[in-house]
Amino acid sequence: MSTIADVARLASVAKATASRALSGKGYVSEETRTRVVMAARTIGYVVSPNAASLVTGRTENVGVIIPVISRWFFAEVLEGIEQALLAEGYDMTLYNLPHPSPERDRVFEYFLARKRFDAVISVGIYLSVDEVENLHRLGRPLAGIGGAIRGVHTLAIDDIAAARLATEHLLRLGHTRILHVGGYLIDQMDFAVHSKRLEGFTAAMQDAGLSVDGCFFACELTVPSGYEMGKNLLGDPRRRPTAIFAASDEIAIGLIIAARELGIAVPERLSVIGIDGHSYAEMFRLTTLEQEPRNQGRLAVQSILTQLQGAGGQGRSRVISSSPDRPPTGEPTLLPTRLVIRSSTSAPYRAD
Repeated sequence: MSTIADVARLASVAKATASRALSGKGYVSEETRTRVVMAARTIGYVVSPNAASLVTGRTENVGVIIPVISRWFFAEVLEGIEQALLAEGYDMTLYNLPHPSPERDRVFEYFLARKRFDAVISVGIYLSVDEVENLHRLGRPLAGIGGAIRGVHTLAIDDIAAARLATEHLLRLGHTRILHVGGYLIDQMDFAVHSKRLEGFTAAMQDAGLSVDGCFFACELTVPSGYEMGKNLLGDPRRRPTAIFAASDEIAIGLIIAARELGIAVPERLSVIGIDGHSYAEMFRLTTLEQEPRNQGRLAVQSILTQLQGAGGQGRSRVISSSPDRPPTGEPTLLPTRLVIRSSTSAPYRAD
């Protein structure tokens, strides 16, 4: 088995120089680094993560906790996290956590504490005071996505403002018979996203002098659920709206498919707008508020790497200077959304 001494001998450098060249920690000229890397490749030497951890005190592994991985938003966030970590030479260990449960307790009390992660990213999960204090006590940098967590740098969009803007877009087009199809309020995940989007919808409608009685319907944030809801809401012409604000692009896409099956032209007879920026939004010509979940994952990685560097470690990271580094005051760093207008929304139909 090849060793670092073999690499150093072949590259004609000291072992310490070979180690710095392969780990990326400490200064080595580019010429020397190239020579050492070529020597390692020639003899098939691979740096041992465990050995490197003993020297640097770093595992170069980040724990990611998430409530669900089967929905588009969360899958996109994970993609962004994974790509950003791989670019910096870090591994990722994923924990799919349910609501407070024995399984969640075991993750925080055993796995996150004893697996020696360098940092933890929480996606869509509110961490309790005890969970945050335990991770801080272990010296683990934290970052969150989705909402405010006291003592943790978090990233989120303003769900109330986003829902309000989506509704106002329909109002400006001239719609007054508008429905909101969102998630179940009684079964929503942490950070009350469903309630906040309903709040934004309600505020916009009331400011326009319109009643919201009977204007909210709940379903799962999936294409099939949006489809089923669309068949129920659009089947009766007497109570059919002229526009729907969907709390997610997946619901919106399901609504569009249902409308097409019922012979309802979109947008001539029904306007539909969503939130997310789903990869299928362009295909369905869906008007939406893009929130770029992959970028949220990338920014969360930048946050923890900035914290790691601030703790005195050099690591392999080359953190962009504009990465979020605000003190963890309990208020999230609000990220922008972008209204992308396509052909799923237009002025309401006017009979001649």
